[in-house]
Amino acid sequence: MIEKLVHINRVSKTVKGGKRFGFAALVVVGDGKGRAGFGHGKAREVPEAISKATAAAKKAMVRVPLRDGRTLHHDGLGHFGAGRVTVRTAPAGTGIIAGGPMRAIFESLGVADVVTKSVGTSNPYNMIRATFEALKDQTSPRSVAQRRGKKVADLLGRGGASQAEAEAQAEAITE
Repeated sequence: MIEKLVHINRVSKTVKGGKRFGFAALVVVGDGKGRAGFGHGKAREVPEAISKATAAAKKAMVRVPLRDGRTLHHDGLGHFGAGRVTVRTAPAGTGIIAGGPMRAIFESLGVADVVTKSVGTSNPYNMIRATFEALKDQTSPRSVAQRRGKKVADLLGRGGASQAEAEAQAEAITE
């Protein structure tokens, strides 16, 4: 498991004798093979908050289909609160072009090539939720073909033209 600490926030509670400080941690966890999740934990000590957040992240992992195990199948948009993110596929060798919290997600997910843009907020909580909204909509050609009862080659246009289509194209060329 790849665990990435994204953000630690010191929070305080005012009590009769003064202020009591605690810590809130935001953690992203992934297996490097297409599964990732995020979690939030609060405690009086930093290590305890991180372990709570890690446990929450492992419980909330989602599977994201990857193309060739290195990039996304198609572009996506996600938004949560004021956070809006765009995730785009990228050719091999591009690398992870993403800022802060989004980079942690893609590194733990096992994505090698992706281009992202975050608009609206730099709040790590909202950015991560918006990114997971975008990743939730990712579908692989195999799942779409299965749902529609077709072959993957038919969807991608690699199956070759049918006999009727080939004849129609031949007639259009000769005219």
